[in-house]
Order: sequence, then C-alpha cells, then structure tokens
Amino acid sequence: AISLGMRWMIFWLNSYQLASLRPLQRTKRTWVVTTIDIQEEDKGPFPKYAGQLFNNKSFNTSVKYLISGPGVDESPEIGLFSIADDANGHVYVHRAIDREKTSTFQIRFDIVYRETGELLDRPLFFKIKVKDINDNAPEFPKEEYSITIRENHSKGKYEPVFQVTALDKDEDGTANSQVSYFLSMQMSHPDGIPFYIDSTTGSVLLSGCLDYKTANSYKLLIKASDHGTPQLSSTATVNVAIEDANNHLPVFTRDNYQLQISAGQEHPAVLRLQVEDEDSPNTPAWRAKYRVTKGNEKERFAIETDPDTNEGILSIIKPLSYEDDSEMRLVISVANEEPFFLCKNGTVMISSLESTSTTVNIKVFQSQHAPVFHPPILIVQKEDSMKPGKVFRRYPATYPDDVPNKIKYELAHDPDGWLSVDENSGVLTVAKEFDQESPYVNNNLYTIIVHAIDISPQTGTGTIQLYLSDNNDHMPTLVAPSLDVCDKKEGIRLIIKAKSAPVHSHSGPFTFELAEDSEDVKHNWKLGRNFGESVELLMLRSLPQGSYSVPVIIQDSQGFSTRQIQHVRLCFCPDGYVCKDSLLPQAAVRLGGGAIAIILTAFLLLLGKKTLVFQYKTLKLSNY
Repeated sequence: AISLGMRWMIFWLNSYQLASLRPLQRTKRTWVVTTIDIQEEDKGPFPKYAGQLFNNKSFNTSVKYLISGPGVDESPEIGLFSIADDANGHVYVHRAIDREKTSTFQIRFDIVYRETGELLDRPLFFKIKVKDINDNAPEFPKEEYSITIRENHSKGKYEPVFQVTALDKDEDGTANSQVSYFLSMQMSHPDGIPFYIDSTTGSVLLSGCLDYKTANSYKLLIKASDHGTPQLSSTATVNVAIEDANNHLPVFTRDNYQLQISAGQEHPAVLRLQVEDEDSPNTPAWRAKYRVTKGNEKERFAIETDPDTNEGILSIIKPLSYEDDSEMRLVISVANEEPFFLCKNGTVMISSLESTSTTVNIKVFQSQHAPVFHPPILIVQKEDSMKPGKVFRRYPATYPDDVPNKIKYELAHDPDGWLSVDENSGVLTVAKEFDQESPYVNNNLYTIIVHAIDISPQTGTGTIQLYLSDNNDHMPTLVAPSLDVCDKKEGIRLIIKAKSAPVHSHSGPFTFELAEDSEDVKHNWKLGRNFGESVELLMLRSLPQGSYSVPVIIQDSQGFSTRQIQHVRLCFCPDGYVCKDSLLPQAAVRLGGGAIAIILTAFLLLLGKKTLVFQYKTLKLSNY
C-alpha cells in the first residue's frame, strides 16, 4: 500500500505551457494540484487518498476529471491510481508499490464537460515520485572470493591487494544507498590481521608485512552497511592465499670443506654442497644458484645446481697443477633465483644481502691416477628388501690403468646415516630404515657420496642417488620375469634379457650382478657371459622340480640400477620341449650341436626348393 505524505504546497499550472511546445504566452492559470509524496511499501489501508486537482474553468460548470497513463491504464502498474470522485478530482492509490521496480509515474489529467465529454482545457501532465524507504541491504556480486597475494607485496594505499564493491538498490544519493565497508576475520589469528579496508571504496590494503611461515592463508569477512534507518548490511568472505617469496637466504650446511685432488686430471662432480632454505621447496624463492666467487681466476672449476636436490655440484673442468697450486682455497656463494627481501618497520624492502658463502680447501697431489667409480653417479630405486643389515649395493672403484693398489672406502656424505660401507670391499649395507620424510630428501632423492682413497693418497668420488618413489619409469627391467625350464641337470645355461626403461629408449648395454641376498642363490646359480642386452644364468647343480627366485641387479649405461627377481620354474616336459600346463615363455639357451645340425639341414633344403613350409618346435635345452 502507499503511504501518502501530502504537503499542501499548491502549484498553479498553465495548461498551455504543459501541453504545447509553442512560444509561451501570458494566459490565465487554470490547473491547481497538491504535491503528492508516495512512500513505497506502505501498509494501507487501501484505497487511500493521495491528493486533489482543480481547474479554474470548472466554476459554474458541470465537469468531470479524468486520469490516464502509466499506473492507471498503461504499464507499469496498471490500476494503481484512480479518481474516485471525478467531480472534485480526488486521486486515490490502490496498493503498495516497490520503488526499486518503478520510481516515478508520468500521469495525465483531463477536464471535460460532463454532458458532452468535450475537453474543457488542455491536459495536465504531472510527475508522481515514489518516496524511498531503506528496504534494501547492500549486495556483493559474490558471496565468496579467492585471491592470491605474494608474500613480498608492498603495503600502502596506492597498492590495494583487492577491492570489493557492494551495490544498494535504494535511491541514489541518499543515506539509504550510501555504503561503508568494515573488515574482520572469520577465524581469529594469534598475530592479528595484516589487512585493513578503505571504508569508502572497499579497497583491501596491507597494514604491514606478510609472513608465509606464520600464516599462509587468511579468511576475511567484509561487511557492507548502508546509512539508512534501519541500517541494513550484508557480508562477503575473501579467502586469501599467501604465495611464498624469498625472505629466507639459503645457508650452507657446512662452513668449510676439505678436498684432496690428484693433479693433471679433470674431476666431474668432485663435491656436492648442500644448503638449507626455509622458503617453499621447488619455487624461485628456494631454488639455489651457486657461484665460485674466489679462487677460480683461471676458470678451472665449474659449479651447477642439481635440479632435483638443490645441491651445488662442484667439478674440476681443467686439470690442476701440483707445481703451481699444491693448495687452493675456493669461496663459493649461493643465492636464490628470486631477489631477497626483508621487512623493516612493517615495510617490504629489497635487500642488498642476497647470498651466503662457504669455503673449499683443496690439496693437490702429484699426478697419479685416482680410483674411479663405475658409474660415477649410481641411481638406485628403493626396494622392499632394503632393510637394516641387508646389503644395499657393491660399488667398487678401480684404477684407469688397471694398476693394482690398496683402496680404502669411506662415506663422505650420508647426512641421515642410512648406510655403512666396508672400508676394504666397498660393499654398502643398510644401517637404518629409509625415511621419505627426512629433511635431506629432496624430490624423492637422497644423495650419498662415497670416497675411494688409495695409499698415495688419491681420492676417487662416487655419487649414489637413492630414488624413494614407487615410480620406476627410469629403471631397466627384465624382458621375461618368469621362465620355464624343462631340463634340470646342472650346467644348464639360461639367457636373461633386459630392456630399457620407458623414458630411456636406448639405455643399454647393461651390466648384471647376482644380488647377495642368500647363500642358496650363490650355491645354485651364477652369471656367465654378458652379451650387452642379456646375460647367461648358469644352474650350478641339479635341482628338484619347483619354482626358484633369482635376484638380479641390472644397471644401464646411464647409471640407473634396479633389483629384479628372475623367476625360474623347473618342470616336467611330456614332449621334452614344453612344460606341462605352461603359459610362460621357455628359457632361451645357447644352441647345442644337434640344434645346429637341424638348422643347417633346413637351410640346405631351402636352397634346393622353391617353396618350403617349416613347422617349428621349441628346442630342448642343451647341456654344456
């Protein structure tokens, strides 16, 4: 219903001026109308008196007042207004109205002779404005927003991190549609909130520095309130994710390193330097950049970053001279890919302090060949059998010139103490359970460095990268993990064949080694000749029918090493060639004299006939 606050401010209106666009002339003013204020959402009762109009020409004349236009007989709001007393021009409203749907009505009033209906005067067009009440709260376009802010975002009114705007449907320019913004947190934070909001614009700004380690996310509650009576408001949630930036320098885990190097040789990956960085792993704020800042004037050293572990790999790329440089000192610095920043008095500042350093002291010995590990970098995938006390790998070093010499082995780098090494044989044994959550594991890789030292003393360096993931796409595998064997006499030679990993199309040739898991394996089997892609497996003694597991370590030319189980089934073969009920491939063997004779005969027959059809049988294993 419409509440009509009427003020009897009377306007005399010249009907000629209202209805014509011709030049104004002085005429007698004839129309009189009250000012009508219609308030939206009035409760009634209806119909309700709205106001009155009068025309001077009605004196001593029987007239009739008419009303038409929007709100009467035209859209919008047909039937809203009427003249109930057409002789006196009393205007009535019949129901409540929503100003936000229709804010004004342009009404036409006419006066006619009651008897003839002929117009007595020009029409009056009158604009009725609906008075606003505060019935709409400010509204946000969305109830929830998600934003990401860099940790090094600068504070200040000129750099808002976000802006929200709430719209109020009430009348523009009034207290009902004027919006102010307020900020709070849905969840309290022990260190408070580093944000504030401009109450007029809705811009969210920083009041200080962000710290990713303290809080990597915030949930802000923004309230928008109007200034009407009663005051109405609504809220929106802003989820703020903090993106880590570089406010922690990488720090070397050791202040200095000692190296003993033979003169006259290049030494790839002679030392791995490890750093700790409290920023988020695998981000520009964490990734390290190494540089030799002192001692490399002759450019004999190079250092690069291992992308998997973030370690620095130091190499000697030009041979060192014992006569010129028996002792050397390198200073190596490390920085991040992203500039370092700090927070000073609540303000983000790019710092000139960007790196830390360590020293490497090198002793150069006279030119003698140092022991060499094969391969220099050995990549091993974690296996279920790697338990404390079990053999991990044999990783021996040799001399390039095959000159025999006494070699001692030691672990130069094993920060979590996972392995132990036999100083005489170089056999590595598992010392403790492998922990994938160890702080020394980066991208599923744990790095061990082994030194081989001779009596010179010359030092050779071997690196083991232990891959802790279950994904074995980089490792070579057996072509046929299970084989059936008919003959069970000792001396049988089986052929075990390996294939490259899916991501390494041609990683052969391969080396093969029996894993030192069990004494039974050594008593029953041994490896024979290596053919590059395959190797002979020899059965040393007669074994009963049954299934046997032979653990084999396969290593490709790129240093990837994995432990595989070759399953061998010794079984009865009714036809002498195929195991009974077998769906497995028969073991490949070297051909004996009888087999060679069969092949030669077939070849001669082929030469003598135009067409020859062969029917093949699996050859029985031959003995040596």
